Amino acid sequence: MITIGTFKRGFVNGFKTLWLLSKVLVPVYLLITLIRLTPIIDWISLVFKPLMFIFGLPGEAAIVLVLGNTLNLYAALGAIASLTLTVKQITILAVMLAFSHSLIVETAIFNKLNVPVTKVVTFRISLGVLSGVILNLIL
Repeated sequence: MITIGTFKRGFVNGFKTLWLLSKVLVPVYLLITLIRLTPIIDWISLVFKPLMFIFGLPGEAAIVLVLGNTLNLYAALGAIASLTLTVKQITILAVMLAFSHSLIVETAIFNKLNVPVTKVVTFRISLGVLSGVILNLIL
């Protein structure tokens, strides 16, 4: 049965989730937006343009991949929101990060489970790269 208490709990839980996500999304969004106002973003774009080209992505998309792979998907979302990307580019990034997100944290977990870490990391990164290349070709 739905009661006022149900709505209160839902509101409180929703607000807690919003606060948790905002602590990551807002700072990353602001940082990337500030970087875009400086020549740093042009330098990053120039350096990574040849590598990102194989995925059909602009050079600055490397920031999204680095944040998503080292931190988490929420940091990557904050970066994506601050960049001007097409639907195709966002789709490619999303699929790539689905395979290889949060590598540091998840590698530590695999290590605790006595799973061969190098094999898992290599597999996940390889799937991310392969999916990026394939999606660039078919989309």
